[in-house]
Amino acid sequence: MARSGTILGLAKLQKKLDRLPTVARDAIRQKMAGTADEIVAMMKRLAPVLKEPDDRRRAGALRDSIGWTWGQAPKGSMVIASIKGAGIGGDLTITIFAGSRDKGRGTDDAFYARWVEFGTQNMPAQPYFYVSWRANKRRAGRQVRAAVRRAARDVAKGQ
Repeated sequence: MARSGTILGLAKLQKKLDRLPTVARDAIRQKMAGTADEIVAMMKRLAPVLKEPDDRRRAGALRDSIGWTWGQAPKGSMVIASIKGAGIGGDLTITIFAGSRDKGRGTDDAFYARWVEFGTQNMPAQPYFYVSWRANKRRAGRQVRAAVRRAARDVAKGQ
């Protein structure tokens, strides 16, 4: 014996579900940007600064080359990873980077970012890049997941 019935409020529910991807994407973008700022700030604090710059490098060039962007990093930069938010729609790829290979930048070209991070035969490693990422990646993931849950609750409440 089949039963039939009407679901009350189906149209209202559908409107809320249709809003969810936009609200969630905006919340995720905001949280990703905030956590990227925190990671970049830690990297900049840990990056060594030359005490006595030479003619090839400007003091603070490495520190100043650290940043983040939506999408791809500048050419020649050292990249942690591209983090992609899946299933929400829109471009949610954020990239944290350091250094460059832009000779047009002169003494601001921090081409040696990898050498400082990993060391060379003549210079010990001075990690600043991956240690910052590893120290923050779990918390960053938790914050993004919390932003998604919050967005879903807000949509459900009708906010």
